[in-house]
Amino acid sequence: MRVVTSRTRRPPESVAVAEALGAEVVTLGSAGAKAMAVVRGEVDAYVHAGGMYQWDSAAPVAVAAAAGLHVSRIDGSPLVYNVPEVYLPDLLICRPQLADAALAALAHS
Repeated sequence: MRVVTSRTRRPPESVAVAEALGAEVVTLGSAGAKAMAVVRGEVDAYVHAGGMYQWDSAAPVAVAAAAGLHVSRIDGSPLVYNVPEVYLPDLLICRPQLADAALAALAHS
């Protein structure tokens, strides 16, 4: 099992999820590349807690959701786009069967 996170900023939340799932942490560059790694099955979860703008994640999140993956904020609330506040603080994209364990780990991180 593998959890992907930022190559330049590894948030402690991604390590918490990896530990809870017994997963290896791997790093990649862009938000789109990380999201598509989950879609393609190369990794099992993508945790981002450093914030990003809506336009950096909107398309990758739409593709992940269309592929049947779990997509949410790291507190489990829905991701909301096309709102005046364009900064998105965090996100979780993962296999649906891992969502409960990942969200529980995030709640305790």
